[in-house]
Amino acid sequence: MFSLKEIFSVTLILFSVIDIVGSIPVVIDLRRKNGRIESEKATLVAGALMVAFLYIGEAILRLFGVDVQSFAVAGALIVFLIGMEMILGRHIFRPDTDNNAASIVPLAFPLIAGAGTMTTILSLKSEYQTPNILVGILLNLFVVYVVLRTSEWIERKLGTAGTETLRKVFGIILIAIAIKLFRSNLGI
Repeated sequence: MFSLKEIFSVTLILFSVIDIVGSIPVVIDLRRKNGRIESEKATLVAGALMVAFLYIGEAILRLFGVDVQSFAVAGALIVFLIGMEMILGRHIFRPDTDNNAASIVPLAFPLIAGAGTMTTILSLKSEYQTPNILVGILLNLFVVYVVLRTSEWIERKLGTAGTETLRKVFGIILIAIAIKLFRSNLGI
């Protein structure tokens, strides 16, 4: 039932798609705008979304008449706008009056459990056993939690100049990822 090889493969694939380390500037930016990030809440919501999508993702998309490619393009649009915010220093997504909301949108969804993660989970189902995918998801959620929990410490270590530089660089990377998602899902 459990296969270490499959768990390792799934974990690495999801780690590269979730890219929580690359999202550190986004996490710092969200914490600055909203005052704090609820690490536990964001991790639990992202985990619930990933597990739910593992079991009923295709059915939900079919119910709404949405194909996986359209879902990925919608997620790419949000990632693109977040990248633009980071580069331009303008707020496209208004800071919520409810500071808890930033832990859900855009952090838990679409940054952690976004279109890329969801479509990857659907793809993994065709190659790997469900229990191994679940373990891979849990291992990634642990890493996500640690990064979210230590984001303030990471920001202090980077300093203002380091944080701003990373913010701009990763803004461009997010835009590039969004364009890649657009191209691959629109067949361009």
